[in-house]
Order: sequence, then C-alpha cells, then structure tokens
Amino acid sequence: MKNELLKIFDKTYKEIGVATRQHVHAVGHWHETFHCWIVGKEKEEYYIYFQLRSSLKDMYPNLLDITAAGHILANEHMKDGIREVKEEIGLELNYNNLTKLGVIPYSVKKGNIIDNEFANVFLVVGEYTFDDFVLQLEEVVGLVKVPFQQFYDYSFHRIHSINVTGFKIGENGEKLNIDEEVSIDKIVPHVPAYYQEIATKILEHIERKD
Repeated sequence: MKNELLKIFDKTYKEIGVATRQHVHAVGHWHETFHCWIVGKEKEEYYIYFQLRSSLKDMYPNLLDITAAGHILANEHMKDGIREVKEEIGLELNYNNLTKLGVIPYSVKKGNIIDNEFANVFLVVGEYTFDDFVLQLEEVVGLVKVPFQQFYDYSFHRIHSINVTGFKIGENGEKLNIDEEVSIDKIVPHVPAYYQEIATKILEHIERKD
C-alpha cells in the first residue's frame, strides 16, 4: 500500500506528477481522495453512518470516520472511488447515482504523516439496515449510525458528544452491538470546516428531497 502510486497536485489542484503514497505523506504533496457519506432514512428520521476504523490503521485506529473513503490511484478516475465503498463496507453503488457535494481541500499533520488532500466528497441517501453492510476487517471493524441532527449540531460545536448505535466485530469474530454516547476523542479529528461544510450540504440535500 505504501508503494501505491498517486497523482500529486499543486495548491491550485493542478496536476504536477506522480509519487508513491509513502512519499506523498512524508513530504505533504497534495493528492486526491474519495469520500462517500451514507445517509439512511428510517420512518421520518435521517441517520448518518460512520465506520469504525481497524486497530491496524496507521492513522486514527479505533476511531469513527467517514462511511467509506480512500485514495484515488494514479491510474484511476474519480468514478473508480466506488471500489472503496464495495471493499470497505460491501455496498454495490452506481457512481452515477452519487450526489457530489464538492471538493474540499484540507491539511492534517499527525506524527510523521503530512496529509494534504483534495477530498472529493459524495453522498448516498437510501434506506439501509446493518445487514446490508459487509466489512473489510483489515480496514473497518464496525459500523454505527448517528441521528443526522446530532451530527449537524456536533459539527457546529453545539453539542460535544453523539449517540451511536450499530455493531462491531470482536476479536473472535463475534458481532457485538454498540449503543452508547461517544465524545470527540472517539471521532477522527477532521478539521472543523470539513465537518461543517459536509453537514450543511447534506442538510440542504435532504431538505430538497423532503
């Protein structure tokens, strides 16, 4: 994985070359990622889904994160990002049915990793149950849903914890139920502007649907 080739860009999103994933994160080259947020509707309430990252992940192990996300390789197009959804959480999606929320640039430095991303963010709204998801345990060990209004309020710092329900896979392969309140230290600390932009655009989308 560290030797995967990624396209690299300048700060204006102009492609300037190709580098290995390891080098990209070592020096902080801008690169492309694919983010897909899944929102489900149950009766009249909307929920947003988070994955629980594996303990094997280099960055943010055991934290809640975007439903499915990953890097776009140098030989791929953005539409190929749906492979991340299939690989990580087992959903078969049609790229043409995704709603693009935009490209959000953001930078995070953690330890020796400098992560400068152009995040291409997409949304899927549907009716799901937890049985619809099959997890890639090397990457994802659980899935939870959060009432969308709570996610929105959390994104704008109106509340400091959220209620999550779902499941995780235990060390012996058993499926364990999750029903708890989690605080900020259990959620990947994407920059606040990212969460706020996502929350705003998802709200606009579901309000148009209703």
